[in-house]
Amino acid sequence: MKTWQSKAPLPTGFPPFKEILTESALFLDIETTGLSPAHSQIYLIGCACQKEGSLWVTQFFSECPQEEPDILSAFLGYLLPFDTVITYNGQSFDLPFLAARCACHCIPEPFQTLRHIDLFRQLSRYRHILKLPDMKQKTLEHFLGICREDTYTGKELIQLYNAYAASAAQTGAEPPTEKASLLKLHNYEDILGMANLLPALAYGRLFEGDFHATPPSQNIYADYNGSQAMEWILPLRLDSPLPMRFSFGKPPVYLTGFGSNAKLAVKAFQGELKYFYPNPKEYYYLPAEDTAIHKSVGSYVDKNYRIQATAATCYTRKAGCFLPQYRQLFRPCFQTGFRSKATYFELAAPFAGSPESWEAYARHLLQWLLE
Repeated sequence: MKTWQSKAPLPTGFPPFKEILTESALFLDIETTGLSPAHSQIYLIGCACQKEGSLWVTQFFSECPQEEPDILSAFLGYLLPFDTVITYNGQSFDLPFLAARCACHCIPEPFQTLRHIDLFRQLSRYRHILKLPDMKQKTLEHFLGICREDTYTGKELIQLYNAYAASAAQTGAEPPTEKASLLKLHNYEDILGMANLLPALAYGRLFEGDFHATPPSQNIYADYNGSQAMEWILPLRLDSPLPMRFSFGKPPVYLTGFGSNAKLAVKAFQGELKYFYPNPKEYYYLPAEDTAIHKSVGSYVDKNYRIQATAATCYTRKAGCFLPQYRQLFRPCFQTGFRSKATYFELAAPFAGSPESWEAYARHLLQWLLE
């Protein structure tokens, strides 16, 4: 068994990361000879913690399959002072695999008692927002501009380890140091990569509402048909800076962001919409005027010009400038038709001058973009 230790700089560009990477938190990544703990083994356990302003990396390496219990015991002893582990997809792979291999060797393990932060779980819901092809750790690192020396795939690493173990078992053979260095490097960069992914959590902070809305503006432009259109633009000041520029939209909402600033642009509806009254039985519909009126007033209208209102005809019309909403956040709610899913609210006072309303609307749109 070998133990390697080294020191690296802490990640930068994400001030709140200290809430996550405390001195009682430990990054964790394992390398295995396969995907099934019933038929495979762990040959390398890498971990890292924050200490004295740096990231201290420790790796436990099994030079042969028989040393797996040794690296498990060494790692569990190292784990004792920590109450939190940070992984990338560790909830599905690393921790269950470790627990299974400990059980195989009758070694008690504390994983159920530890707090677990899985960066994969926290970041994967933003895959389509960031326009990533997949959620592999290397893909996210590439998006953030993180470069690696390691070029090996997991399958190639298994072959490399098997070759190392076979060479190490030969009596009188020189230690296969080059293979060991390549195995070490891959795991080491997995650990450093996780630390450097922390700034990406800022995208989640944005969608969780970690921002302050600033005064909005309006932009008049010509749409694709040459007609005049208006978009309502809401700037957001972010508490957690975004490490890379991104843009994402679902008509009629478009979101962009970078650094400490993001912006929501919402195409406004300009024209006439309908407000549907509740309780249609209490209303008459006037076909000639295309509107509904309450029976207390409609009873004075000639019977030839009124009919009983239905849910689809129990409305009044209003012209103006409106913004879309995808649940009834602001009232009154207007619709293009009775069965239309989206509703609208009027871009007018008190909404137009209320920072609290801007922030509530921004959170509403961000949640809709995630759906």
